[in-house]
Amino acid sequence: MTGARRRMEAEVATSILIVDDSKLARIVVGKAVAAIQPDWTRLEAGSADEALALLASHDVDVVIVDYNMPGRNGLELAEEVRRQRPQMPIAVATANVQDEVVARARTANAAFVSKPITEEGLRPFLTGAALKLRSGS
Repeated sequence: MTGARRRMEAEVATSILIVDDSKLARIVVGKAVAAIQPDWTRLEAGSADEALALLASHDVDVVIVDYNMPGRNGLELAEEVRRQRPQMPIAVATANVQDEVVARARTANAAFVSKPITEEGLRPFLTGAALKLRSGS
């Protein structure tokens, strides 16, 4: 890879969409993302509909969605995003660690991140997402 190409790729910012109906939860996730991937651009949505609008109008590379939201829950949103963007790294975050929820997240090819979100809990997903984005797969 040439130096110019490396610089060009470095200038293309990775963006992450954080979807949670709780502003406080979005702040907590945003701080954890900033600590792990400080160069990533963070976008926020408070609902599934707002998230879909942002996905339609912005270049988004990674999504973290809360499971418990009014209207469409995070799994429904993850499944819809997966249909639109089959390769996008998606994580479903919840304190609801029931087998059914975890199984449905896996079926949607989404990672499962338990709440409360911590840097340690989020790091494996973000590291994997960054590797996937770099490899282009």
